[in-house]
Parts: sequence; structure tokens; C-alpha cells
Amino acid sequence: MKKFWAKSNPRETVQEHTDKLIENFNKFKTIYPNLNVDWDILYLACLYHDLGKIGKKFQDRINNIKKHKDEIPHSILSLSFINAGKLEESGYSKERIRLLAQAVAYHHERDFNFDRDDLEQEIELLKLEAKNFKYNKIEDIQVKKLSRKYFSMDRIYEEEDNDLFFRYILIKGLLNRIDYAASGYIDVEIENNFLLDSLENNLLKKFKEKDSNADWNELQKFMLEHRDNNLIITAQTGMGKTEAGLLWIGDNKGFFTLPLKTAINAMYKRITEKIIFENYQDKVGLLHSDTKREYYQMKDEIDFDEYYNKTKQLSLPLTICTLDQIFDFVYRYRGFESKLATLSYSKVVIDEVQMYAPDLLAYLVVGLSYIDKIGGKFAVLTATLPRIFVQLLEKENVKFIEPKPFTTDRIRHSIKVIHEKINADFIKKIYENNKVLVICNTVKEAQRIYSELLAEDTIKAEVSLFHSGFIKKDRKEKEEKILEFGDKENDYKGIWVTTQVVEASLDIDFDILVTELSDLNGLFQRMGRCYRDRDWDKEGYNCYVFDGGDLKCSGVGRVIDEKIYIFSKKELKEKNIDGPIREDEKILLVDSIYSLEKLRGTDYYEKLIDAIEYVKLIESYEKSSKEIKKIFRNIESKTVIPKPIYEEHIDDIKRCIEILNKEYSKDMAPDERKAIQEEKIEARINLDNFTLSIPIYRADESFLERLKINEYETIDIFDCDYDAEIGIQYKSIPEKNITNMNIDDRIL
Repeated sequence: MKKFWAKSNPRETVQEHTDKLIENFNKFKTIYPNLNVDWDILYLACLYHDLGKIGKKFQDRINNIKKHKDEIPHSILSLSFINAGKLEESGYSKERIRLLAQAVAYHHERDFNFDRDDLEQEIELLKLEAKNFKYNKIEDIQVKKLSRKYFSMDRIYEEEDNDLFFRYILIKGLLNRIDYAASGYIDVEIENNFLLDSLENNLLKKFKEKDSNADWNELQKFMLEHRDNNLIITAQTGMGKTEAGLLWIGDNKGFFTLPLKTAINAMYKRITEKIIFENYQDKVGLLHSDTKREYYQMKDEIDFDEYYNKTKQLSLPLTICTLDQIFDFVYRYRGFESKLATLSYSKVVIDEVQMYAPDLLAYLVVGLSYIDKIGGKFAVLTATLPRIFVQLLEKENVKFIEPKPFTTDRIRHSIKVIHEKINADFIKKIYENNKVLVICNTVKEAQRIYSELLAEDTIKAEVSLFHSGFIKKDRKEKEEKILEFGDKENDYKGIWVTTQVVEASLDIDFDILVTELSDLNGLFQRMGRCYRDRDWDKEGYNCYVFDGGDLKCSGVGRVIDEKIYIFSKKELKEKNIDGPIREDEKILLVDSIYSLEKLRGTDYYEKLIDAIEYVKLIESYEKSSKEIKKIFRNIESKTVIPKPIYEEHIDDIKRCIEILNKEYSKDMAPDERKAIQEEKIEARINLDNFTLSIPIYRADESFLERLKINEYETIDIFDCDYDAEIGIQYKSIPEKNITNMNIDDRIL
């Protein structure tokens, strides 16, 4: 019998590939038997999706015989194997057959630019090939033209039929998941049957060893008791929100999103070292724009390719990730269905929601409404909660439980508001061999304070700087240092001058905080890095807030909404904030500012509402996933290599580019091919180490050279100064309003 190939590397027949799909289908159904999906239609979609590959033109191409310019996409040809009449006789409705046809036709997102006459001719040729095709899972293989009432290249749109739209998302999205897993030789899903047990035995058990009465706290017990509900939880820093989120996920598929890569890496490390330390490669994954880099550093202890594929294909039970990695489905781009279908049986934890810029908050509102509609669950866990976010979810008719904030009577912070610009002299006075954290609103201001502190010889060796304006290699080193320094177990002394990059989710604990005022949300987040889980029982203050006095703090009107800054400054003054402050007082202060009514008319409000409307107005399937990657992440930045770094490392950079352009030979052995792949990954990481992101408004400035990486990619050499201790230093300051830019790389 003639062999019909589905894949060329490695060689695999259509029957073999389809068998793998059926195997993954059965595995998926065993793990999630109660999922509200049309299992029969999904099975048939797996069975028929690739049968069109037996067509002669596809076989010519895969066997390197000839490429036909007029080749009809195999997904369309696969429709001719679906015997609609027989399905109707068996009781399948026209609607269900349409779902099947749509899922098969669009399982690859391609433009269908072919003539109907060509299609009819191709189907006639397919009938000849089908005579030599046998498959034990289909009794009577017939090739017929599918009626237009089932498929006429019209998509199923949300506006047309809301219920049908979500049913289609499940069929098509799960078909994609099952197909990708079969092609990548990985399991479509790995069952979560370990998380609750790990939390009890690897974490709570350790607590009990120190204190026999130790138990989950009030917040954690609430999350355990409400695992079947959508939740919006406000809880003070230090109450174990991470553990609470994991307990809520329980033994379900889960996604834990955080706004900062630094925080994600730290949480991943904590989970794999203290909670799920056995066989973690099959249990928990790390997903953000630098996943490949992080995994490659572990290549000696993991199967890099397999672990990376399982993570990217969302096969792992628990994934720690950035918002952009899963919530880009809100744009309903071509191929979005696999993510939303996955979220239909998943539980999503959103940590520190207040950190997101207004457009990203808008995507979160829309995304959670879709997750709610399709059957998934979400829990928002945050130290401070913008009331506008809750109000907008209610407007979208999203159902959730919002209990009273989880706070204690403990006093952790004592605030002193200083009506001046932040200055180094004050920091020197209050240092007194403490752990001091200084947070500025902009990179430039942080660099200024750092330079002034260095001028003091007695503390020079104890001052460090961390912000987003370092090349990746230097930034990684600084991230590791501040996490070690800020560990409450380490009795270090010194001063760290930073920006918003430390504002949320980092498990660091300093004795004193000195900060510029940005807004109340940001202020209370920053305070969470000081006296994280300690009581303040002294005289005086441990948090000093410089509000700018008669002037504005740095970044106001550029990276910080000016009206919200003014509201915050006024609120601190009118409420006479001075001295110890309770957690519930912080929450009330934030509520007084971040409501729909209060924010109306601000840039923040306009951007938030405009972004929601924009997402809703986009037509489903209008854009490609590549377009959405650029839009969704609101990158507002450009990747460059600083001129001094380029000049110092020009030979290394060119060597990396040379490796990235190596080509594979058809005759290469698998081991040789894998060696080149690994060499390319290492070259990519090494090249990235020389780069940093600059705000998009800086992109107007002249570049020295546009470095060509390959046919599709370039990196600009940026004319600036750079120092491994100071970071990037710009040569000019353009006068442009860039309110609410994500300068500090919040989701990258």
C-alpha cells in the first residue's frame, strides 16, 4: 500500500500522525472528562484534519519532487473526506457539522486564495489518491465535495451567535492544542495531581516543624473554601498571597501571572526549590519573553527542547507567566482559540493588578470577561486594588466574590511626608547602617541620587543601583544581587537606589524606604518592600515620602499621570498622613482616588476606556498573531545595543550573528542538527546580553548603524553613553509628553 507522508522531519505518515492525535485526545479526555466540549465533534476533527495531505501536490512538496504554486491548502481538501450526509443520518445536526468543518478548515490559519474550479479539479484528483489510502479508524473512505451549508469560508463570529462562537473556540482551540502536541511529540496535558499535596507536605509541614500549631491563615483558608468561585482579593503584603493563590488553584490546571519578570523568576525558583522540587519539569513552567534564556541556563539538568516545548504549548499543570503570554487572545487574532480554549478549564491567578498601565488593565478586564463566559476561573490577588477595575468588571457582567480586605491590626509602616524633591543628603543622614531602599520614578533621577551618594567616601562601597536601563547581562547580575541583599535571612547593610522595577511582587525586605511620590497605589506597593513581615514598634518613621514640594517629582506628566499624582499628593496632605498607618487605612486612601467617578477626565481613564472599546471593535480573525505580539504588549520600547557596548564587543557580536545565520543541511544527522540548534540558542542569548530596551519616544534620535541579524531582523546601535554601574546615559532629552509609558519594562 502506498505511503502518504504527513511530515518530513522526522518522517511520519498521515495515519501515524493522526494516531498520535487520537492518543492525545484520549489522554486529554481522561484528565478533563467533565469539560463542556462536544467530544464527538472534537474526535472527528482530530480524525479528519490532515487527510487532505494525501493530495498529490502536497506529497510532491513533502517528498521534494516539486512545489506547485496552485496547491490548495490541505485543510480545505480535508473537508472532502467528511461525509456530511452520513453524519446527518447518524443524528448530527447541521450546526455541529458546521463546527466540525470550520475547525478542520481553519486548523492552520492560512489565506484561502484559490479558484473554486481549481478546488473541484483538486478534489477529483484526490479521489484517485484515496483509492490507495487505507486507515483502520475510518471504515469507508470517500471523497466528496462538502456542501456550502456546512462550509463557505465564512467564519463563525461572536456577533452572529455567541453560544456557537464559544463552542467553536473549544473545538478549534483544542484541536490545535492536540495537533501541536502530536507534532512536538509531547503530551497535550499533564495532570495536576500534586499541588495540594506538595503545599501540605513540603510547605505546611515545615511550618509545623517550627511551630506545631502552624496552619494556613485566614486568607489561605478562604481561598481553599472558595476554589469554585471567581475572586477579587485585597490582602496586605506578607500575608502569603502566593500560597493562597496556589491553594485556590489546587489540583487544577493553573496560570499564575505577575507583572515583572524579576518577580516571576523569583517565584518560579521558590516553587521549584521549596514546594515542587521533584520532577518539576513535568509540573511547573516559566513563561515570559526570556524563557529560553532561563531554561538554557538549566540545560545540564533538564531536557531543554522538551521542557521548552511543553511550556510554550501550555501542556504543564502550572505556569508562572506574564500577562502578555496568555491574555493576547483578547484581540481574537487568527489562531487565538487554543489559548482561550485552554483557559476554559484552567484557573488563572492575577497578582498585583495595580501595576498594569491603563491599556493592559483594559485587556485584563476584557480577558477576564471572556474567561468567565467560556467556563474558566480567575482570582485577582493584590495588595492595593484600583476600584475602577472592579467597577469595569461589573459593567461587563462578570460574576465574582469580593470579600472584605484581608488585613491585620499590625502596624508595619510609619510614614513621613517631606515636601521637597528627593535628595541624597537626607539619605546619608538616615542611613545609620540599615538596609535602605531608595525608589525613584525615573532612571535619570535614580542615576542622579546614586552619583551623589557615591561622592560620600564613607558609604561609597555600600551603595548599589538597579533600574531598567542596563544591558541584559548587567541587569541579570543586579537582579540576583538585590534579591540576595533583600532576603530577610541575610543581615546585610547598605543602600540600593532603584526605580519601579522593584515595586511589586519581589520578596525583599528593607529596614527603611525613601521614595518619590508617584501615586498612592505605587506608594503602598513600594512600602511593601520595607518591613515586609515585621511589626513597627519604634519611635519615628521607616518610610519617607518626598512629594516634590512646590515642584513635581520626576516623571510626572511623562511616566506618571499628572492628575493622579496631584490627587495623591492632596490626599496625603488633607488626611494629615504622618506616623504609623494601618493596612485598612492604605486601602481606603487608594479607594478614594481610583474610582470611575474620580478618575473621569484623567489620561489614565481615557486610555483605559479607549483601550476597552478598541479591543471590542476589532473584528475576530482580523489580525495575525505576529501583529498582535507587537500591539498587545504595549512595548513602548525598542531593543538596541549601546554604542560603547558594541565597540567593546564587536567581534563577539559579529560571531553571534554568524552562528545565527548557519543553515541546516538536508543530509545532517539528528545529533548534528541538534548541536547547531543549541549553538544558535546560545548565540541568541549571548547577543541579547548586549542589548537593552529604550523608551519608544527615544527612537526618534539618530542611530549610528542598523545591524542586520538576518533577512527579517535588525538591531540598532544607539548613540549614548553606557557604564556597567550607572547604566545607559542619554545624550539628549527630547521634550515630549509620554504620560503612562511603561519605561520600566513592567511586563517584559
